[in-house]
Amino acid sequence: MASSGIVKAMCLVLIAVALVAPLAEAAISCGTVAGSLRPCLGYVQGGGNVVPPPCCSGIRSLYASAKTTADRQSICNCLKSLAASYKGINFSKASGLPGKCGVNIPYKISPSTDCSKVK
Repeated sequence: MASSGIVKAMCLVLIAVALVAPLAEAAISCGTVAGSLRPCLGYVQGGGNVVPPPCCSGIRSLYASAKTTADRQSICNCLKSLAASYKGINFSKASGLPGKCGVNIPYKISPSTDCSKVK
């Protein structure tokens, strides 16, 4: 039979996991953001004037999945990180993508966006 100290410790661990798990799942991963926006890369690096349909599908999918403030801030931070990791991003084209795809996001896509203010 397990001692009461071990049982109490296990209960505390289970409670901690139950409290932290929903928070960990709230934010959308950068991998998801990168995968959804991969079809947009050629366009924002100067390739053509027509937004590829798979790019708009990815943008609409991300927009639909961003249900919480944590989701939206996570996507914002990922966008900034991704933009910094690729050369030749035309930020004017990037910031215009949501509108061209029929999505109205509550912040400007820009390296200077303060993602902590995204609600």
